[in-house]
Amino acid sequence: MHALAQTVDHYCPTNRHLAGLVVVLVGSLFCLWLNTSLDTWTAGRVVGLSSLTLAILLGMVLGNTVYPSVSDRLSVGVGFAKGQILRLAIMFYGFKLTLTQVSGVGMPAIMIDALVLTSTFLLTYWLGTRWLKVDRQTTLLIGSGASICGAAAVIAAEPVIKAEAHKVTIAVATVVVFGTVAMLLYPLLHHIGWLRPWLSTEQYGIYTGSTIHEVAQVVVAGNAISTEVGDTAVVTKMIRVMMLAPFLLILSFALTKSKSDDTDHHERSSIVKRLKEVQVPWFAFIFIAIVLLHTWVPMSAGFERSMVILDDVLLTMAMFALGLTTHLSAIKQAGIKPLILGATMFVWLIVGGGLINVAVSLMYSRF
Repeated sequence: MHALAQTVDHYCPTNRHLAGLVVVLVGSLFCLWLNTSLDTWTAGRVVGLSSLTLAILLGMVLGNTVYPSVSDRLSVGVGFAKGQILRLAIMFYGFKLTLTQVSGVGMPAIMIDALVLTSTFLLTYWLGTRWLKVDRQTTLLIGSGASICGAAAVIAAEPVIKAEAHKVTIAVATVVVFGTVAMLLYPLLHHIGWLRPWLSTEQYGIYTGSTIHEVAQVVVAGNAISTEVGDTAVVTKMIRVMMLAPFLLILSFALTKSKSDDTDHHERSSIVKRLKEVQVPWFAFIFIAIVLLHTWVPMSAGFERSMVILDDVLLTMAMFALGLTTHLSAIKQAGIKPLILGATMFVWLIVGGGLINVAVSLMYSRF
């Protein structure tokens, strides 16, 4: 009970957090308003932008101009937004999902998502650390974003990896840039007929959901063909999102193994010792619990909508806080290699992800 009380207390802001949290909240609300307004003013023609993208961009502008002069008063609250509010945002993300959605696309989509996630992350790690010599934290963040759900996966992996703010920003930039390109490219490839010999219209929806980075980008790419295809694409994408919790647990276990290897000087740690050292991402499992709750417990439409809006605000606050603490000098120091890694994985998702989709579809068509 004492541990539980400490955990709850850890998520309760105090007076010293107030100034920073107010600034972050105002910034996030402005970005949410701007995102909605841009969509209205341009009749939906501005695509690829989201409140998360706008938040980190505006945060970076302020973080490299105005924020340093007031950081002494705001840093505690901004740090709270980057940490505890980020975890709360991942938990409440569960109100956007139900297990019922999974049954609509069946086992092929689940298998494709699992294969795409695993192959993309492992390939990213191998190419980033062995070939391009990108630092491990940035590589892990880019791999998380490319293999699961874009910026949301990057910021969910950040507490497990314990990455620096500018590395999170670099990873988010790669998934936003290449995810936006994919969002525009996929419908074009379908319309000109390059995908049709390999994938049916329904399979195109699964292909889109299993290989494009962000949920919003999947919505655009799927609905560009038809509403039915859009629904299939979004559900397939949501299955990838549900894989976030086990992914983070496995990642934490793998990082614990690496740490033990470094500290024990070639002495192999026992499984029990490594399990004790694993920092369990409890927020990810609460996310799964909320998905189950959302599936089995009747909720009013108004309550669901309120939870989704709350989650959007919390996620945007976390991204705005990350932007405020990101220094352009650190991004410049990272160089072009992370961008090359993101581009390489973009090509892999189109070609390799396509091959996985075709192979699984052919396998199931024989049964």
